[in-house]
Amino acid sequence: MSTTQITGVAVNTQASVYFDGKCVSHGITFPDGTKKSVGVVLPATLTFNTGAPEIMECVAGGCEYKLAGTDAWLTSGPGEKFSIPGNSSFEIRVTEAYHYICHFG
Repeated sequence: MSTTQITGVAVNTQASVYFDGKCVSHGITFPDGTKKSVGVVLPATLTFNTGAPEIMECVAGGCEYKLAGTDAWLTSGPGEKFSIPGNSSFEIRVTEAYHYICHFG
């Protein structure tokens, strides 16, 4: 099941906009200092770099993704997650809006 609501957090109201508006996200911070981002990727094929490890949780829509060093495109839909190592990258292909929560660390 997809996460539908996150309570008790501080929301960064200034959006982070990437790839000429193809990806828009807002940072959220939990009372314990944990940070995540919530956003949407619009139809495109994009490459993201990671500093820390990330888990991408699909809330709505779907995507195909390919982790650095692999040749296989995999799919992720509502309620599904995929992990990306730190100091790495992944490609993402989106044909319909992909709504996500990015869990850092």
